[in-house]
Amino acid sequence: MAVLTATDLADKLKGLEGWSPAGNAIRKEFVFQDFPEAVLFVSALVPGAEDADHHPDIEIHYKRVVLSYSTHSEGGVTGKDIDGAVMADEVAASLPHLEEFGDG
Repeated sequence: MAVLTATDLADKLKGLEGWSPAGNAIRKEFVFQDFPEAVLFVSALVPGAEDADHHPDIEIHYKRVVLSYSTHSEGGVTGKDIDGAVMADEVAASLPHLEEFGDG
């Protein structure tokens, strides 16, 4: 899968609230009510990531979760990463107590 051009990436990110380019990746910070909800979010990402065989880099900082997507084998952001971001947003929206979306 080809790496997205800067123009294509900018166009794709317009439709994804809170996601931004970060080097050869895209990233977003999600903020939850507490640590258990943050971990619940990460756990809820597992089925979709496994089904797609594409996994984000994940940082958990108490109630904040930072996701970064990059197709490492391609050296940048591809359509797989955009799909992963969409899936992560859907998972976050399905949780009952999401406080806010941050952009890092």
